[in-house]
Amino acid sequence: MDKVLKQLPTLAKDKHNENKKYFDKLKKKPPKDLDYQMQSIHEQVFDRVDCLSCANCCKTTGPLFTNADIERIAKHLRLKPQQFIDQYLQIDEDNDYVLQQVPCTFLDAENYCLIYEVRPKACREYPHTDRKKFNQITNLTLKNVAICPAAFEVVEEMKKRIALK
Repeated sequence: MDKVLKQLPTLAKDKHNENKKYFDKLKKKPPKDLDYQMQSIHEQVFDRVDCLSCANCCKTTGPLFTNADIERIAKHLRLKPQQFIDQYLQIDEDNDYVLQQVPCTFLDAENYCLIYEVRPKACREYPHTDRKKFNQITNLTLKNVAICPAAFEVVEEMKKRIALK
């Protein structure tokens, strides 16, 4: 997995223009069954990918924390929401709550999440390749292919299976 992760930014950069053109076409005229096809591709890729052997998302990027996430996680950690915010979060340039540091404080040495059952919505949905109306998050996906080997594989499989005119 280390070898794949070292190559991923370069692979993603090499494919960026090709992926951007593909996504531009996808946005203009998405197939009627896009969500169905994306769900299928997502499931097939994640049947092969073991996130615990990677955890690159947790090591390199921090999720956004919604107010609901903060309430839920704080309760789980037996903290008041403001204590959780003060201890773990900061406000970014978009005025969103994000982690004070990466890798994620809640990632252990074996790549397990210490708050997995109450993790933020952004973590639960990452890399968002099975989201409905996938064609609306192509810019996010372009970023994620450089971070997540599974997202990279999903996009490569998409281009093979979903022909665009």
